[in-house]
Amino acid sequence: MKLNRKNFLFAGIGSLLTLVIAFTFFVGNDASEPDGEKITIEANENRLFHQTSQTTPVAQDLPDFRTAAKESVHAVVHIRTQYERKPSMYDHFYDFHDFFERRKQPQSRKIEASGSGVIISKDGYIVTNNHVVQEADNIKVTLNDKRTFEAQIVGTDPSTDLAVIKIEATDLPYIVYGDSDNLQVGEWVLAVGNPFNLTSTVTAGIVSAKARNINILGPSAGGSASAIESFIQTDAAVNKGNSGGALVNTRGELVGINAAIASGTGYYAGYSFAIPVNIVRKVVDDLLQFGRVQRAYIGVRITDVTSELSDKEGIDKIEGVYVAGVTEDGAAQKAGIKEGDVIISIEDKQVNSVSQLLGEVGQYRPGDMVDVEVKRNGKYKTYRMTLTDSRGNKTLSEKAPEEEVTLFGASFKEPPRETLQKLNLDNGVQVKSLERNSRLAASGIEEGFIITRIDKKVINTPGDIKEILEGKRGGVLIEGVYPNGTVAYYGFGL
Repeated sequence: MKLNRKNFLFAGIGSLLTLVIAFTFFVGNDASEPDGEKITIEANENRLFHQTSQTTPVAQDLPDFRTAAKESVHAVVHIRTQYERKPSMYDHFYDFHDFFERRKQPQSRKIEASGSGVIISKDGYIVTNNHVVQEADNIKVTLNDKRTFEAQIVGTDPSTDLAVIKIEATDLPYIVYGDSDNLQVGEWVLAVGNPFNLTSTVTAGIVSAKARNINILGPSAGGSASAIESFIQTDAAVNKGNSGGALVNTRGELVGINAAIASGTGYYAGYSFAIPVNIVRKVVDDLLQFGRVQRAYIGVRITDVTSELSDKEGIDKIEGVYVAGVTEDGAAQKAGIKEGDVIISIEDKQVNSVSQLLGEVGQYRPGDMVDVEVKRNGKYKTYRMTLTDSRGNKTLSEKAPEEEVTLFGASFKEPPRETLQKLNLDNGVQVKSLERNSRLAASGIEEGFIITRIDKKVINTPGDIKEILEGKRGGVLIEGVYPNGTVAYYGFGL
């Protein structure tokens, strides 16, 4: 009997608790969810309807682009150019430049194109893409206030697709440099330019990736073997005419120069690419200070570390960049780096791809000293390295004035830049004219031949030929290529 009373008591308490819980959660006030929403449940024809409503505003850190737009839009210009002929460097890969809608002029037979540029100083220096102004016979710059100026090319660098032009003006609005190394994936950015001749257009997106190589400047695209591709990828909407425009962060600081899009139609399809401002700043400084880019090299052949390479070479971890070979007497060899090493970082900045490493080295000049962290046989070691130029020199070189040298009945000149690009050459001097009975003609060399090496020494200027051949006695071996791509070797005695 006592047991039955206990059971009855426990049953009564349990029923009471059930009623309390049911009243609290279903009959009383709606329960607020942690995210500020409330749920209301109503009985209607034996069905439950769930409705949500926001009861309390939730503070959100939404981006505000007004400051960035204000700081940048007046410093981005509209560039219009005229060409004698249509460039073809980018025909295989769609970019912003108006290559596909140029209008031929019946009288002058000129081709018109347009792009963008970024004012970087109050006295009229403007940075843009090389492909926006290359081969241009006439460049006109229109400011955001609709003033128009004639512009002159100060310098170009096809290997990074950058150029500096100048207009005669003062007190211009300009953009300050940011730091592309500190730019984070997922960070908001603005693209500012002139797509489809719609001046001063601003679009927003995020940084989708960094250190992208999209193969539009290197040998596979008919460009330079020393090309640097380490693009910032964004999803900011850009189109033809945005080339050379600004990529800025939310503070309005320049973090990149827009250069290309990936698209099957030539119009924006979600992917755009910009040259990091840390590379831009270095190239611009070189062009203004020296008249030419001071390219630094570490003297290695490198490749990405993949799972296949890791298994083949016994690399314990997929990281860094693999050293497939070292240049004899190059900076890497002199520092102690060997074939089979894995480069982990440059100046404490991690590098996990070839494009990332080239982007880091591209910010330095010959003669600069950098710390290079390397992994060898599973152990990490840091080497102090002095960077050099392509010929192994540690000193900076001033731009030599265009010269024409006459020697042994032949005259030599610097070949057109587009010819070197077409032939995938970083250097060379062209035979401009040749006397019929000259020693070079007797050896078989013809006019137009581009000399790249003499006795295995790299030839960059006509002066190099004079320096090597004047006063020389004995045999001479000349290497080079003709404009049609035919490689040839000639030997003769002096």
